[in-house]
Amino acid sequence: MTRTRMLRPVMLFDAATCLAMGALLAATAVPIAARTDLPVPLLREAGIVLFPFALLVLWAARQGGTPARFVAGLNLAWVAASFAAIVWIQPNALGAAFVTVQALAVAGIAGMQFHALGGQTRTA
Repeated sequence: MTRTRMLRPVMLFDAATCLAMGALLAATAVPIAARTDLPVPLLREAGIVLFPFALLVLWAARQGGTPARFVAGLNLAWVAASFAAIVWIQPNALGAAFVTVQALAVAGIAGMQFHALGGQTRTA
């Protein structure tokens, strides 16, 4: 599969994982918080934010180019915010692992997006 053809499946995977994680966090914020020492509002709101983000990712998947780069950049911002949250909130070890694993997964998705975008020319 060429890099350009790889973009759409990666974007669709990103949208699907956003919906899944959003549903998990929004629906189970209280039990996750109890085990991880992460704040319930943070978990719930992060989950809710993922729903419109998934719509943005779906739109960007159709557009490619600059919108897809924007999504990949937002994914990297999410990764940075996740690691900042660990430092700021100081969850227990399970909470730090939970945040780290999802941040690394998002970083991997962003990496695949940027890799696929490397095969496209930029549009002004």
